[in-house]
Amino acid sequence: MTATMSPPQSQVSSLTTGKMHRAIPFAICVFSIAVGVVGVYSIGGFKWGWMAIVAAHLYLLLVTIASRVIEDRRQATDRAMRTVMTIAFTTVTIPLISVFWKVIAEGASRFDRKFFTGSMRITPEDMLAQMEGAAVGGALHAMAGTLIITAIAGIISVPLGLLTAIYLVEYGKGKLAGAVTRMVDVMTGIPSIVAGLFAYALFELFLGPGTRSGLSGGVALSLLMTPVVVRSSEEMLRLVPNELREASLALGVAKWRTILKVVLPTAIAGILTGVTLAVARVIGETAPLLVTAGVAQGINLNPFSGRMTTLPVFSYYEYVQPGVPPETGIARAWGAALMLVMIVAVLFTAARIMSHVLKPKGLK
Repeated sequence: MTATMSPPQSQVSSLTTGKMHRAIPFAICVFSIAVGVVGVYSIGGFKWGWMAIVAAHLYLLLVTIASRVIEDRRQATDRAMRTVMTIAFTTVTIPLISVFWKVIAEGASRFDRKFFTGSMRITPEDMLAQMEGAAVGGALHAMAGTLIITAIAGIISVPLGLLTAIYLVEYGKGKLAGAVTRMVDVMTGIPSIVAGLFAYALFELFLGPGTRSGLSGGVALSLLMTPVVVRSSEEMLRLVPNELREASLALGVAKWRTILKVVLPTAIAGILTGVTLAVARVIGETAPLLVTAGVAQGINLNPFSGRMTTLPVFSYYEYVQPGVPPETGIARAWGAALMLVMIVAVLFTAARIMSHVLKPKGLK
């Protein structure tokens, strides 16, 4: 019989080394938090920020040392990198959650019938009630203005941006394609107020000075929305495998039908996500709409004539000019901010549902 010999200790794979018990990282976390609380409190009073910084750094150091002792160098490096990524993700998430919580806590108080059915055309009786602290005024005109102006921007930007992306990916060659690409890059960095001033000057040139309308605001937002649609759609179209195009063309299908029936359905999920991001990019703009659409106290559903208010502008003016007492105006500002967040959430949800429904069969 041949005796089996065990490999030397130096040849043992690191995959078979010791494994840290799951209770050890938890114990290190509790210890780090305790040290952070005691250390920060003993120096200058308790402060959440400094406690979190001390605890995070201490946990990173201790868990790396423990992993290096119990496991091996590879596992220690892995745990250290995972800890760094967790700390970074938490650092980004906490302010986001804080903002959401603040908006919901402050804005939910004005989510009543008057807020959704009324405007800021306040009667003398409403002014007396407001001075007594009653909740008066609504944001129906701002909601309608937001939807109308954003729809105008989408009607202009989505077809133009998608066609531009198709040209750059499928047809673009030479100097013209390079010029279009550079123009899109330049438009991506345009400040929002510049887009508003351009739209204002354009409409003032044709319609006279002092022109304010929802159409002008939609044009200003389309200048900000179009490059986002172009870039996101271009990247999604480039992800479509060339084999699909070649298979369609090999069957004798025209190029335009290949794009329409093969390329676009394959990339539709990413395109819809990009369009939603573009809408979210412009729906919260304030500066260009202050210049182009102005401020209206009542409901205006005609985008071709008259001033039109959007939720960001409404929230801004209610915050800087809250009236007497100021608490009622500030409450309306928070309510408008919460409504804007809810609209963006609904848009993202609708985009995800549509991308799932329109996704070609067989794609995961």
